[in-house]
Amino acid sequence: MIELSFLAACYCKPTKHTPVWYMRQAGRCFPEYRTLKETYDILTLCRTPELAAQVTMMPIKRFKVDAAILFADIMLPLMGMGVDLQIIEAVGPVIANPIKNLADIKKLRLLEPETNLVYLQQTIPHLLKDLAGKTPLIGFSGSPFTLASYLIEGKPSRDFLKTKQLMYSQPEAWATLMQVLTESVIRYLDFQIKTGVQAIQLFDSWVGALSKDDFITYVLPYSRQIFAAFNAAQIPRIHFATNTTAFLEEFSSVECEVVGVDWRLPLNEAWQRIGPKAIQGNLDPAILLADFALITKTVDAIFASLPQREGFIFNLGHGVLPDTDVETLVRLTEYVHAK
Repeated sequence: MIELSFLAACYCKPTKHTPVWYMRQAGRCFPEYRTLKETYDILTLCRTPELAAQVTMMPIKRFKVDAAILFADIMLPLMGMGVDLQIIEAVGPVIANPIKNLADIKKLRLLEPETNLVYLQQTIPHLLKDLAGKTPLIGFSGSPFTLASYLIEGKPSRDFLKTKQLMYSQPEAWATLMQVLTESVIRYLDFQIKTGVQAIQLFDSWVGALSKDDFITYVLPYSRQIFAAFNAAQIPRIHFATNTTAFLEEFSSVECEVVGVDWRLPLNEAWQRIGPKAIQGNLDPAILLADFALITKTVDAIFASLPQREGFIFNLGHGVLPDTDVETLVRLTEYVHAK
């Protein structure tokens, strides 16, 4: 069997074409997804195997991308740890009792996926059957820092002041929280691997709010621990965040095969700083709201800057925006495949 382009690219091997997938490609821009949302809330969609598989497959069938990513919410492991939360439309995750101190942290339980996330044992095999070995399935988790920020802030934040305050003023509490989240994330990803996913991605969505020194001190040791729990022979590992320009070398230093980057650095400059690993990115998702001529011009510039093709996975610098035209992503995938 010919090695799938996405998996080959993760290991910097030659591919028949540049592999493409899009973060937040499942749902959001699809009218069919919005129709489902009229009947089901997002947590019901995530926790119902047939529905989660249906949404995961939408971009595979329509966009013809080279990888599927499990339709799930990064809050699922927190719910399995006993956190009382809701996901409110147009707001995001809202935590009933935000963490304020060590006593609150000690109320968290370690995730036991086989008990807390049993529905994934149906969703992932269902997807593998649908994908039929032709398209790999990516599993993922939010990072300890990103999960901690929701737990402490209580809802999405722009400045993460409460998170930083606890991090700076209660170092024991911070270390305890990050360790319990790290161990739970490892269990979560291991569960996904054992159930059949063929790559994993750690999303550190909000870590760009930190300085370089704070990232190194308060986050990097836990990220390293997660990636070191798995190995390259077992599965390709992707590390993704936005706003990492200030500490891209350190962010890339974990034991991973692929580093995801946003649009804030030219791709060739980012790759030089990352070193001998595969790179994933880096089209600004807002460009997809523009005329297709501008989109192709921007894509051409990305390809023109590449020092090599081996190890390049085309993606967005962040998630697909809800107002993105589905047909634009169909055309974009075809355009990149033809480059």
